[in-house]
Amino acid sequence: MLFATASLAKRIEKAEATLITEAARATASRIGPDNVFIRQFGGGVAIHAGDGAPFNKVAGLGFLGVPDGQHFEEIEQELAARNSPVQVEISTLAYPALARMLTERGYALVGFENVLGLALDRLEHPAEPATPSMSIARTTAQDDEAWLDAVLTGFLNADTYDGPASHESFDRDVLRRVYEDMASAHGFERFLARVDGKVAGGASLRIFEGVAQLCGAATLPEYRRRGVQSALLRYRLADSAQRGCDVAVVTTMPGSKSQQNVQRAGFELLYARAILVKG
Repeated sequence: MLFATASLAKRIEKAEATLITEAARATASRIGPDNVFIRQFGGGVAIHAGDGAPFNKVAGLGFLGVPDGQHFEEIEQELAARNSPVQVEISTLAYPALARMLTERGYALVGFENVLGLALDRLEHPAEPATPSMSIARTTAQDDEAWLDAVLTGFLNADTYDGPASHESFDRDVLRRVYEDMASAHGFERFLARVDGKVAGGASLRIFEGVAQLCGAATLPEYRRRGVQSALLRYRLADSAQRGCDVAVVTTMPGSKSQQNVQRAGFELLYARAILVKG
């Protein structure tokens, strides 16, 4: 069993914070630094990368003590000037005093997301596609548009599931820019699944200090229930293990089809992130 310690959660949350920081810096290079806010503090980061960006959040806090209220006062004022609420994501293994301070400042709980992990020393064999007609490969420059279309179409046509709805929604143009900016992050890699030579789905992976972040995967609706998602997952796990990662992590909505898929592959629930919003 992979047991979730505070030390492991700190590693995972650091990986998450650095990923969104690098993505936000890519956004700044595209739209101008004055249009992007990045503030590192308390072992985490606060980001606003334009209206509607999914990584407009405060992440990674609660493992190096609790920041004083002045930090949040400055961030709240900055985001208020940008007509944006402040969203803070807190691991259940972080210092409890952090959540207490935020609720005292008027933050409200709006949802949760689950962080699941797999110890990669359990993997014994390289992954193979689910069927002979399926292939998985790292993308080339010529695949960029096909990869984007696959992940965007799959994400925006998500399976229904027996769980709480997300508190967020994004349009295709916003998500396209987000994926393009995330792809510039150090260690971020993309993969395509093909069935009979045709694109069936896409996935991504980022390796950071021994943590393999499975940054998302999507299957085109017409190829679902054919093992594409599972094949993309197995391929990235085997690749990460061969490159020396000790743990793979994935973030899902509670009760979602994605959570079901990764638990079937051996992932275990490590902790949840509480999502609190003010403004």
